[in-house]
Amino acid sequence: MTTTPTKEGSAAVQARRVLVLNSGSSSVKYQLLDMNNRSRLAIGLVERIGEETSRLLHTPLTGGDAETRERTGRIPDHAAALKEAAEELAADGLGLDSPELAAIGHRVVHGGLRFTRPTVITDEVLTEIERLVPVAPLHNPANITGIRTAQALRPDLPQVAVFDTAFHTTMPEHAARYAIDVETADAHRIRRYGFHGTSHAYVSRKAAELLGRTPEEVNVIVLHLGNGASASAVAAGRCVETSMGLTPLEGLVMGTRSGDIDPAVTFHLKRVAGMSTDEIDVLLNKKSGLLGLCGDNDMREIRRRIDDGDERAALAFDIYVHRLKKYIGAYSAVLGRVDAVVFTAGVGENSAPVREAAIAGLEELGLVVDAGLNAVRSGEPRLISPNYARVAVAVVPTDEELEIADQTFALVGRAESAGQEVPVGEVDN
Repeated sequence: MTTTPTKEGSAAVQARRVLVLNSGSSSVKYQLLDMNNRSRLAIGLVERIGEETSRLLHTPLTGGDAETRERTGRIPDHAAALKEAAEELAADGLGLDSPELAAIGHRVVHGGLRFTRPTVITDEVLTEIERLVPVAPLHNPANITGIRTAQALRPDLPQVAVFDTAFHTTMPEHAARYAIDVETADAHRIRRYGFHGTSHAYVSRKAAELLGRTPEEVNVIVLHLGNGASASAVAAGRCVETSMGLTPLEGLVMGTRSGDIDPAVTFHLKRVAGMSTDEIDVLLNKKSGLLGLCGDNDMREIRRRIDDGDERAALAFDIYVHRLKKYIGAYSAVLGRVDAVVFTAGVGENSAPVREAAIAGLEELGLVVDAGLNAVRSGEPRLISPNYARVAVAVVPTDEELEIADQTFALVGRAESAGQEVPVGEVDN
């Protein structure tokens, strides 16, 4: 176990806590975890940063009943947001100045091809993350802001980047390459990277556990279905195909994103509708998907409308499910043998109708859902296929924050436990 001197230097304490930060353009999500038992000590969210209606929600989990505290009022920037979050943690005896804090783990959306594993952040690493901004303009700038803010608060502490794209870097070239001019693609880093990697890594591993096997023994299709949605084909613990591409726009129908679309649609909209590049970007990323199809991106509301006979909502649901079926079929072909199809994230974990509809008609692929098992609501990993099914169908709640904490502590804690310096700035070529 690692030990760290206290401020007075007279005693030593175990440094086994990890703070996980997920910094968005106008929000910061955070969780503090105790890696002794991988339990959460506190969770929080700062949203609408920079607006007059900023809000901080903080929930300590160290006592009995978890009671959320709320702060409202303008929080001007990420530095102020993290400072207020630190104050809330300190009020619970969990301050960021604690010697028990081993590291801060940051979710970074895009790591390109150079970051294939969790990496301790140095100036060189941060420069490379900045170089990737053109391929992740909506995400990496916010991630960088969160990193710099945390570095200012605890410059002495290891800060670790865990990349959404890292899990997908095992894709073979024939899956990752687009069929465009190679020189142009290489010059502008155009290829399929994939996202939601921490979720796909965690869920595929948990699915193997649910089947009583090791990740190396199973082939799994993971369907991460939230407001953003992605599918992956995982063979023996390694991603071999995923639905998102250069950006998170490609692939499944999502809450507000179109998913797969003929690229010539963009040319058509520019030439015929007179739309600018920025307007088309907003259309495809923020005004499409379920929202564009029926005016709602909440699956619960869409199902309510379907029950009331709303044909537009029904069509949106059918389009959503049709795309899921296409990917399940395609990834079954890619893998050759499928041991499990796994649903996760908000929609995947909570919408029994989506799971039922996505699997219906796929009996020839060995896929069947048991209606009774599918209707059960639970926060635990579970099978929803009957015993006789050739391929398991499962629901596995994702836990991206725990995955980030695990990867962060594995990198930092392992080195310190061995009495070594923490490896920093591992930038793959």
